[in-house]
Amino acid sequence: MPDRGERDVLRQSLVEGIHLLAELGYSEGIAGHVSVRDPEDPDAYWVNPFGLDFHHVRVDDLLLVGAQGAVLEGSGELNPSVDPLHGELHRNRPDLVAFAHTHSMYGKTWSSLGRLLDPITQDACVLYRRHGLYDRFTGLVNARQEGKEVIEAMGDGTAVIMQNHGFLTGGRSLGEAIWLFIVMERAAASQLMAEAVGTPRLIPHETALETGRALARLEFADRQYRNLYETTCRRGK
Repeated sequence: MPDRGERDVLRQSLVEGIHLLAELGYSEGIAGHVSVRDPEDPDAYWVNPFGLDFHHVRVDDLLLVGAQGAVLEGSGELNPSVDPLHGELHRNRPDLVAFAHTHSMYGKTWSSLGRLLDPITQDACVLYRRHGLYDRFTGLVNARQEGKEVIEAMGDGTAVIMQNHGFLTGGRSLGEAIWLFIVMERAAASQLMAEAVGTPRLIPHETALETGRALARLEFADRQYRNLYETTCRRGK
């Protein structure tokens, strides 16, 4: 069984990931949440509390959430949208350990179009045929059925566009989940800019698939996430 040190390292890593998203400007008021499966209890996950800006989240603020949304550790408030979405994801995607969702500017803008992202750049290929579209918006996510529908839209991929809402990504590691969110946000920005001035030329299907497979290695995602964290959050410290 993992010792207490492994759980502490995981919680610190979660806070670092949340701070990176904050520094990149992806937080929006009280919206957004990042979660990671607990190393001791596979049926539980850690998540940031409701109402606390991403910049200010600390390790002691994190909540451990168990079955049916019960808070097992932590004294903060749990966002009512968290367990219907993240809880269902953790319960139904055991191959992924972490999930990230924020109301980032380009993500929520792109989500209004009801379209998948296209492989118009090499970087965007990592998302090609690996993200889905949940094409409904019924207000705040507060029902487990909606969480199940989001999972169905994601399929066996690692990301989903939630109509009129924003992006959600999952990863085999916390670093991968956050890095994919960043890649997705930047891909949306790139495509919005390209389409504002013309019609982007798509990378051919087979080339996009092959490029995506090459880029989707976990070690690449973890390394790129760590590099970005170090240069963004620790620069000058």
